[in-house]
Amino acid sequence: MRFLSKFYIDGFILSILAVVVLASVFPARGDGAEVVGWLTKIAIALLFLLYGARLHPREALAGLTHWRLHLTVLACTFVLFPLLGLASHVLVPTVLTEDLYTGLLFLTLVPSTVQSSIAFTSIARGNVAGAIVSATLSNLLGVFLTPALVLLLMNTTGQAEVDPGAIVDIVLQLLVPFIAGQLLRPKISGWMVRHAESTKLVDRGSILLVVYSAFSAGMVEGIWQSMSPWRIVGLTAVCCVLLAIVLAATAFVGDLAKFDRADRIVVVFCGSKKSLATGLPMATVLFAGAPVGLIVLPLMIFHQVQLITCAALAQRWARTAD
Repeated sequence: MRFLSKFYIDGFILSILAVVVLASVFPARGDGAEVVGWLTKIAIALLFLLYGARLHPREALAGLTHWRLHLTVLACTFVLFPLLGLASHVLVPTVLTEDLYTGLLFLTLVPSTVQSSIAFTSIARGNVAGAIVSATLSNLLGVFLTPALVLLLMNTTGQAEVDPGAIVDIVLQLLVPFIAGQLLRPKISGWMVRHAESTKLVDRGSILLVVYSAFSAGMVEGIWQSMSPWRIVGLTAVCCVLLAIVLAATAFVGDLAKFDRADRIVVVFCGSKKSLATGLPMATVLFAGAPVGLIVLPLMIFHQVQLITCAALAQRWARTAD
């Protein structure tokens, strides 16, 4: 990694690209996909246990009561993004087909990611407690807000149903390990200080597992082969521009609200993400009978772009913090 840094090549970004190539050549299928899914869940649970052990209870409470920060992130996720999604209709039919526009609009309506938003905030030395609350709140509210926004702004062939399992998953996979970490903090906080580099590997390793799992799912579904290369290039460019606009807007909003550096990092990372894990199951329900593969393709591409871009930003901010 030190050798690569001399040439301004980030090893973490190369790792993500390597995982994308690996998933393209050897995607997880069948039992393998199930094993990868369980490994991802275990890694995420371990990550949040470490977050709970790392944060002092006073910091966790401060993150919970920082309502200005959470409202700002929610506004970026459920107001700014949908407005940009509606504005993208001008790209039909030159750049986007109607199905792809539907997918692009849908991606702007899903909640923020939880695991990657918090992991990048941690890597960048941001307000981890605030990120945990903002990202978790976005996902909990998104279970209700996303179907409501879809019904309000889009025509769907299925009924918007709220899956209670999504709430249970968030509680069991994120909140329970975090609370366990808080309870174990007096016993393991010293060990974490002595093995700080090992805990960083959990941050980055969980991101790599998410990338591999998501890209494998796209390869198995064959959605990358369902379109012409030029159409995929155009869609990727649109996703890149969308992410760039949102990153610039969240950075501006963070400055405008006069947040400190740690909170501005939360606004950028939590306010610019979209959750593939939440969006895919919702799409299958909301668009029953429609070409779901094409509709979720923008979300698949945006997910990869946001991980690579935000990984680079997180590493850059970590260096400036040092």
